[in-house]
Amino acid sequence: MFILIKPDLEHLPSYVGALKKDWSPNNLRTAEEAREHLAKIEEDVAAFVDNLDDPEAKAGPVILPDGSQVQRLPGYARWMWDGEFCGAIGFRWKPGTTELPPTCLGHIGYSVVPWKRGRGYAKQALGLLLQQIDIPGLDFIDITADTSNIASHKVITGNNGVFIERFTAPASLGGKETLRYRIHLPVGKSNRPDAQLVSPIARKTAE
Repeated sequence: MFILIKPDLEHLPSYVGALKKDWSPNNLRTAEEAREHLAKIEEDVAAFVDNLDDPEAKAGPVILPDGSQVQRLPGYARWMWDGEFCGAIGFRWKPGTTELPPTCLGHIGYSVVPWKRGRGYAKQALGLLLQQIDIPGLDFIDITADTSNIASHKVITGNNGVFIERFTAPASLGGKETLRYRIHLPVGKSNRPDAQLVSPIARKTAE
């Protein structure tokens, strides 16, 4: 059964195992972010887990691929779980507006561990996360992918994403040609951001 879970200490060992296999929740700072997460876990495991659910943006600045730092946006992460850790998906927003700063390409980002890819988990995770989003003033979310990332394009369009534009990402974010998609809300929101939501596919199988 595939679900999204709020990060916690119980499931952390499986997350750590993925980091040690060179997976990273950040597709732009892969190795660096994996090392940083392992170091933070070693330093203060409880604080690390707490900071993954950060609607007040208290966790400090965000480090960009070029090493520069920018102010963190409110946001939270959810872990993909099918009996073990499968990947992570994160949501961030700017209060009171649909706009994002130029250093944040989209409201949602996700990364599936290599040994779980090809199972439709990213598509399911995005669909489940969209059900949780209930932020005042946020009528839609934008989500981006490199032009060459065909699998991600299918994940987004499979969740009612509509192509908006093609653009070049800022140099601080890699400078790649990028596609922007938009998904309008609501899409059957649960209003339960802490829920362990079950994938409709998994639910149908269980029944």
